[in-house]
Parts: sequence; C-alpha cells; structure tokens
Amino acid sequence: MTGQSLQTEFEFTLPRGYVDDDGTLHKEGRMRLATAADEIQPLKNPRVQSNSSYLTIVLLSRVVTELGSLETIDESVIENLFVTDLEYLQAMYERVNNQGRNTVETACPECGAVFEVDTETGAQLQPTDDDAGLDHPAPGGTAHASDALDSDIGAGDDADEMAFEDSDTDSRVSDDAEEAELGNPTE
Repeated sequence: MTGQSLQTEFEFTLPRGYVDDDGTLHKEGRMRLATAADEIQPLKNPRVQSNSSYLTIVLLSRVVTELGSLETIDESVIENLFVTDLEYLQAMYERVNNQGRNTVETACPECGAVFEVDTETGAQLQPTDDDAGLDHPAPGGTAHASDALDSDIGAGDDADEMAFEDSDTDSRVSDDAEEAELGNPTE
C-alpha cells in the first residue's frame, strides 16, 4: 500500500453565487465525491421519474456539503441557483468524479505544451513528461524566453495590436471559407 490519501472534498467558488431569502450572497462552498448511493437513490425520487432533468438537482443537493453560511443545502437551494452556477457545479461534479481532481487540461498558446491547471487556484499541476522542465505560470507571467526578450527590448503595444488584428482577420477569413463550404452565403 502506498499510503496516499484520497481527496474526497473539493472547494469551489460559484461564478455568481446563491442569494438566500435574506439577500445574503453565498459563493464559497465544498463538494464531496459522489458515492454509488448518490447516483442510484435519486432515481427513486418521483420528481426525477417524471422529469429526468431533475436528477441534476437531486444529485447536486446530495454532494454539495457547504455553501457560504447556509446550514443545509437541499434541493430548493440547488433549484434556485443561477444557471451559470448550476452549469459550473455540473462541470465540477464531472471533473472530480471522473478524474478525481478539479483540474482542466490546457495548452500553452505559444509552444503547445500540454499541462493541467487547478480550476480554483489557477496553479499548474502535473506537467507532462515532455514538458517537465517548462514552467507555464498563470496568465500574465513570463513562460518563454521570447516573452522575456520582447519585454527587455521594449516591444511596443502597436506590435501586439497588429498581431491581434492579423489573427482576427485570419479567423474571419477562415469563418467565411467554412461558411462557403457549407453552402452558406458570406456577407
């Protein structure tokens, strides 16, 4: 046995937050890993049987263990979340229960190196073997020698704006070409 501990609870911050009856905003919370019972028992719920979309509400009410200063998190709390927050919790549920952690895979736009980022902290986690020596900091940090060189020689904002404009033009041309292939007229 390796002695590794299993993380069973994950912190989150809702994008908008739940507003209770007193007008208090609750954004910080915790979600635990789901058990087999969490997935099976809601299927017996009459509301789930009559509307399968309600399964998400029942399931999240079982696994969200904390939300701000609320004493209980029940179906009515989950029902009254803003859609953005509900979608956030659904995606988090999938990540933590399928991957065992709350991370997303991303790639460096400059070099293409693939790495994982913790969705709460933005911290880079577990680089791939190919990129073990590369550090890809949070947005705004310098990850490549070319970035440092540009800042050292004082590359102006005009160059950055031109690059942005060129890429924007390229995407419009690409979109027009795709529409033409699909038989949609271009404007």
